[in-house]
Amino acid sequence: MTAITFDTHTAIKRLKAAGFDEQQAEALSDTIREAQEAKLNELATKGDLKEAIAEAKVDIIKWMFGVSAGQALFILTVLKMFPAH
Repeated sequence: MTAITFDTHTAIKRLKAAGFDEQQAEALSDTIREAQEAKLNELATKGDLKEAIAEAKVDIIKWMFGVSAGQALFILTVLKMFPAH
């Protein structure tokens, strides 16, 4: 997984410069970092997408062979019902 760095020290310094006290600045900085980490865990990776696409391809191929076999059986049944003379 790709890591996104969040410089908590710089964030705390900026928040304190903007009027936050130390405790408020640390709490907000920690909250932002935790939110970023939580969202990163929900993201799909390229590997996840490749795996999903591969599974979809297999399902499509199976479905197409099934339909083709069904059509062939239908055609054979119709031909047997009406034999050529």
